[in-house]
Amino acid sequence: MTDLRTWLDRVEGFGELRHVRGAHWDTELGAIAELSYQRPNPKAMLFEDIADYPTGRVLTGSTGSARRLGLTLGLGDDLDDASLVAALRGKPSTWARTASEFPTETVTDSPLLANVVDGKDVDLLSLPVPRWHAGDGGRYIGTGCLVVTQDPATKDINGGCYRMEVVDEGRSATINAVPGKHGAQHVQRWFERYGKAPVVVSFGHHPVLLVTGGTEVPTGISELEYAGAILGERVPVLLGEHTGLPIPAGSEVAIEGWLRPDLMRDEGPFGEWTGYYSGKRRPAPALEITRLYHRDDPILLGAPPGKPPHDYSYMRTAMKSAMIEDALVGAGVPGVRGAWAHEAGGGRLFIAVSIEHRYAGHARQVGHLAAQLPAAAYMNRFVVVVDDDIDVANLHEVVWAMCTRCDPKRDIDIIDGTWGSKLDPMLVEGAPPYNSRAVIDACRPFERRATFPAVSTGDPDYLESVLNKWAEVLAP
Repeated sequence: MTDLRTWLDRVEGFGELRHVRGAHWDTELGAIAELSYQRPNPKAMLFEDIADYPTGRVLTGSTGSARRLGLTLGLGDDLDDASLVAALRGKPSTWARTASEFPTETVTDSPLLANVVDGKDVDLLSLPVPRWHAGDGGRYIGTGCLVVTQDPATKDINGGCYRMEVVDEGRSATINAVPGKHGAQHVQRWFERYGKAPVVVSFGHHPVLLVTGGTEVPTGISELEYAGAILGERVPVLLGEHTGLPIPAGSEVAIEGWLRPDLMRDEGPFGEWTGYYSGKRRPAPALEITRLYHRDDPILLGAPPGKPPHDYSYMRTAMKSAMIEDALVGAGVPGVRGAWAHEAGGGRLFIAVSIEHRYAGHARQVGHLAAQLPAAAYMNRFVVVVDDDIDVANLHEVVWAMCTRCDPKRDIDIIDGTWGSKLDPMLVEGAPPYNSRAVIDACRPFERRATFPAVSTGDPDYLESVLNKWAEVLAP
């Protein structure tokens, strides 16, 4: 299950893979992908026979449905949205706790070794790298990638998903790691100690590595070991010839090389997960590639962001919701009934938490904790706490609770100077990447629980009986 092609066979088997032939790499491929995941029940799209390229393929939409995400996470391939959420409950904390039981397995052979190209001959544009959006500054090979780094002191391995633009006519690619992320911290420590930093990047792999690379795995836990805990088997890796870093042996395309403080190339803009192009063209670290590896007819794993819903917004919403709920329960907070990191906010900007309201101050406590938990702290903007009669995944119900159970003057707290990002469209050019966030108490006031007006809707059991009796009339 650590091989992308095995995963694709499974997805095709239950009817959620669509083959697309003849699309052009220059914005057309990206536009088809965008239109697809804006449709109900979007499919995974495997682009083949890409214009100008006799070989090489691109996959998009890998984690965009409950069935595909369930398969990716080893939870089953017959789930719907509700059963996926139920199956995920408690899993992130279990995976984090057991990750050390699944160390990577070093191997010496892999289909990835079918084609090995030394640095001087590397041309990333020999692969069908898309220009995803019309306003992008170039062709981005890194959207669903896994960038592998190592802490020079502790030897901890990290795998992050950072955007990467092809530069120098295919000989290099920039790595735009967000400051504060584990990979960026590793690189900075290497710079301070040795003046350069080793890096490995996989561009095509089992989507579980997109999941682990694109969400906040706890510090000190390797994303490769976390992926092993998810799948229940050790992830096989090759060791990079020049860097010694692990390369997923099931990868379709991988590179290794070195980042240096003085090796910078202009990068961007790029259509980001906030739904806006991020910034102007500016310098970013570029990789000195010492080796390229790829399978025959390789598959690039594309995960282009954009205005939600986008390629991986469903995955991030499901995963981060489970991580936030797990973290709140793990912190010892009583009465937590659910959490949802809404897709409209890219799985980060708008979080709703439901509680069984047990004591005065309970809602504020949960809201402030949720706003700053490691799983939610990066670029969060709104946390809304609601009563347990509200479905946190239903944005209509959450907004209704805000409108009817929240006094803006009393029930909204603003936290300033929190962890923002240069990707934030509200950030003024050149300003430090702080943001602020609102914690909104949309619960019935604790002291008025007994006297607060009753909700004017039917009893759920009675409504269910009426639905059964009048099913023909109420059918869609």
